[in-house]
Amino acid sequence: MTNARHSSLFTRHCMAPIGIFDSGYGGLTILEKIRKQLPEYDYVYLGDNARTPYGDRSFEVVYKFTLQAVRWLFKQNCRLVILACNTASAKALRTIQQKDLPQIDPQRRVLGVIRPTVECIGQITQTRHVGILGTQGTINSGSYTLEIEKLFPDIVVEGEACPMWVPLVENNEHNKPGADYFIRLHLDNILSRDSGIDKIILACTHYPLLEKKIRSFLPDSVSLVSQGQLVAESLKDYLQRHPEIETKCSKNATCRFYTTESKEKFSALASLFLEEKINAERCDLY
Repeated sequence: MTNARHSSLFTRHCMAPIGIFDSGYGGLTILEKIRKQLPEYDYVYLGDNARTPYGDRSFEVVYKFTLQAVRWLFKQNCRLVILACNTASAKALRTIQQKDLPQIDPQRRVLGVIRPTVECIGQITQTRHVGILGTQGTINSGSYTLEIEKLFPDIVVEGEACPMWVPLVENNEHNKPGADYFIRLHLDNILSRDSGIDKIILACTHYPLLEKKIRSFLPDSVSLVSQGQLVAESLKDYLQRHPEIETKCSKNATCRFYTTESKEKFSALASLFLEEKINAERCDLY
């Protein structure tokens, strides 16, 4: 074995990237902000595109799929995994943290995107009325309502499931006129039920791609809360507070991409999401 080949294998073996998981492409909006906030770290992004969307699947199925993804990322030597998927965070995170991690490896960590989003709400709403736009699974789980109630019991929360929004993004239809109907429909629904809302949380990582259209249909009194920057800032704070995890994360400023479906399709769409050339690899989780 040549020295160069040996060095390459040694470097790859010693890599301990931060894992970022999503059911499809939406988590790329989280990854983008995390890489801007913490560019020195190594990352592995995994999209379960073959089985997306997760939004209308049962708790049991989402938990099974998410655990498979977490185990796969652990095999890539990830010491820390971020579930950059609201449905997975709502339906699988707690069980994985409490039941599976102690058996798999109590030194590893799995974090979600709901808590970092919720923590800022109390400081930014004036009316104390907040709207949640998410998948059917996220809204039905009540995760945002429960977390907000724990931290800010005076805030009134209204949720609205938007089942067509993820398919619009996944099929690259979100910028076309046909998307307008579905965006206006759900905004009208949630604001008709609570006209006091002054902040709306985009509780799905796909939704930032619809943000421009969403804003165009909202009254000036209502503003959007997007997750990417909040999650990135929360992760930075987490790593500062947990040196036992941070010191195990490698720092070579690399990022690898994996998908459970077509690597060509994923690479093309991911390149549009991140505005850079992506060369993904295909993998199997089961």
